[in-house]
Amino acid sequence: MRRSTAGDAGRRRHGCPRRIGTWPAVGVTVAVLVAANLALHRWTGLRSLVTAVLVSCLLLGVLRWAGGTLADAGLARATLARGARWTLALIGLVGVVYLAGALLPATRGLFEDRRYATIDGGEVMLRAFVLVPVGTVLVEETAFRGVLYGLVDRVRGAVWATAVSSLLFGLWHVLPSLRLATAKPAVTSVVGDSGSAAVLAVLGAVLFTAAAGVLFCELRRRSGSLLAPMGLHWAVNAFGYLAGYLLR
Repeated sequence: MRRSTAGDAGRRRHGCPRRIGTWPAVGVTVAVLVAANLALHRWTGLRSLVTAVLVSCLLLGVLRWAGGTLADAGLARATLARGARWTLALIGLVGVVYLAGALLPATRGLFEDRRYATIDGGEVMLRAFVLVPVGTVLVEETAFRGVLYGLVDRVRGAVWATAVSSLLFGLWHVLPSLRLATAKPAVTSVVGDSGSAAVLAVLGAVLFTAAAGVLFCELRRRSGSLLAPMGLHWAVNAFGYLAGYLLR
């Protein structure tokens, strides 16, 4: 049985909550993310942005509750400059890749998306520069490469942290990919548009995003900063919106 320490007694006297273990903190984080996934899939606009910010703050609070720090989340002040340099380089690289893909006839069709037929340029800019960085990148990177990665890395190392974070990141994308088979012509041409095709599209999206999660985790590890995966994540999504709209 765990003995009470002087630090525990001091925290109790001052009304501070006792810390929880790493795996209970992971469980709390997953529970928060399940609720957030359902909410963000249903809500749009300002409500989704506020939810994303609140969830990000809440998850950082869970990390703190488990004894973690901003450094565990990849947000240490000492690594911000290095992370910013990685971010700029990655954004430039993604921009070059997207430009080449949009210009080459063999790959231009990959950017086609029927969902762009009903939106205008203003909405695309709103998505690329507000909804993506706040409603997508902030909450997902804070959750998966920040809090989850940081919690597991403290007790099991980078390999386990990458595996847990990436698997859950893949599952996070089940709801957003439910209409993928009918929305993307490139996907429809491969799997079709039947019910089984929708299942295959979701499975493919989960596997693809889990693999992307591994890359994001490696960027987080190598750069020592959460800014690096944030930059790549934003560039891939935002440039995808811009390219898809311009090539519709």
